Amino acid sequence: MTVVVNILVSVIFIIVLQLLGMLIFSWITPFKDMEELKNGNVAVGLALGGKFLATAIILGVAAYTNSSIWFMALWFAVGYVCLVASYWIFELVTTGFKISDQLKQGNVAVGTLLCMVFIGTAFAVSSLII
Repeated sequence: MTVVVNILVSVIFIIVLQLLGMLIFSWITPFKDMEELKNGNVAVGLALGGKFLATAIILGVAAYTNSSIWFMALWFAVGYVCLVASYWIFELVTTGFKISDQLKQGNVAVGTLLCMVFIGTAFAVSSLII
């Protein structure tokens, strides 16, 4: 019975962290992610999907490598900060245009690249989680 309770608590905690991560990412962008999705903006969909997958990768590795929920949350926080930093670094290195403007305009190339930046960062950071 204890194992079942531990699994349920862990799953609930993972879902809460995933939702919290997505909420924070939506605050970072100067436009409303869900509005853009509702309007069919594929670029925003790709970027948002990349964010979701990236946070899931980090959460999955953090959960797999840590038996404590608190250590899992700590590693998720470290990984999440790295994901946010990757967004800002990507924004800095793409001189000549603003990422958020390109996403809002529906630039699928930028959305795809940002998606891969998030996923790549998640894989790299998750390899550091102990």
